[in-house]
Amino acid sequence: MAGVIDTSEFRKGLKIEIDGEPFEIADFQHVKPGKGSAFVRTTIRSLLTGRVLQPTLKSGEKVGKPDIEEKDMQYLYVQGEEFYFMDTRNYEQTFLGEKVLGEAKNFLKENINVSVLFYNGKAIGVTLPNSVDLKVTQCDPGIRGDTVSGALKPAVLETGYSVYVPLFIEEGDVLKIDTRDGKYLTRVATRG
Repeated sequence: MAGVIDTSEFRKGLKIEIDGEPFEIADFQHVKPGKGSAFVRTTIRSLLTGRVLQPTLKSGEKVGKPDIEEKDMQYLYVQGEEFYFMDTRNYEQTFLGEKVLGEAKNFLKENINVSVLFYNGKAIGVTLPNSVDLKVTQCDPGIRGDTVSGALKPAVLETGYSVYVPLFIEEGDVLKIDTRDGKYLTRVATRG
């Protein structure tokens, strides 16, 4: 444990350590009841397992500061269920398993730069850019006259991820996809 953090310093996204496990604060609320002492109601997500807890801490209570480091790395390739990344400064390579990556694997394209999270020297997660550009590899053609406002159709992207897109999207188009919710944002380039 690298230090301590007081509950008054809590903010969304802050990384804390409780019982030797690193967590990220998803939400918190300072509560001052009419009687009794103030407390902090929190929602935290484990950086190792993804489980969500909702502990209540006394105001002024201290929690651990985890030994966490973020490194800028470049995604290289996938081999089996392991995704390989390279440190852009010293060219060291590390890998993350498919289960650890979770939904992030749907947006990994070769040579994309990401931020890899390390806990006690071990890679435990990845932070993607807010959006990525991916090519459509499979998509049904739009039907002429099918002009219902807001109509969508499924499209498969180069990573194998399936997303709903407007009817005018065709195979070969490059789309901007939001990595936070996995939704289509806009068409970046048309095929050709």
